[in-house]
Amino acid sequence: MSLTGGNRNDVTQLIPLLDKVPAVAGLVGRPRRRPDALLADRGYDHDKYRRLLWARGIRPVIAERGQPHGSGLGIFRYVVERTIAWLHGFRRLRIRWERRDDIHEAFLGLATCLITHRHVQRLC
Repeated sequence: MSLTGGNRNDVTQLIPLLDKVPAVAGLVGRPRRRPDALLADRGYDHDKYRRLLWARGIRPVIAERGQPHGSGLGIFRYVVERTIAWLHGFRRLRIRWERRDDIHEAFLGLATCLITHRHVQRLC
């Protein structure tokens, strides 16, 4: 994962993010290096990115601009938005004060551990 400035467009980081997806263990055989499909909102709706995804063997499931809502992507997107909201509950992560990205990533890791711990406590 790479950190960029807050004013960067998300779509510019799509391909570098896909290149950094780690191998995922699963069925017997070679570990998977890429997802079957990519779910994205209207901000990623461009033929260039659809072609790049198809060339990598990834099926793009991207909501189209100008079309009414109802693509069903909101069900999956809510999980991401909720997680970001949980991370914003930590004041130090809400606004990035650290200049060094390794320190910021360390705080992200700590916040993730605390969030996971809280959820495990609820289950027990």
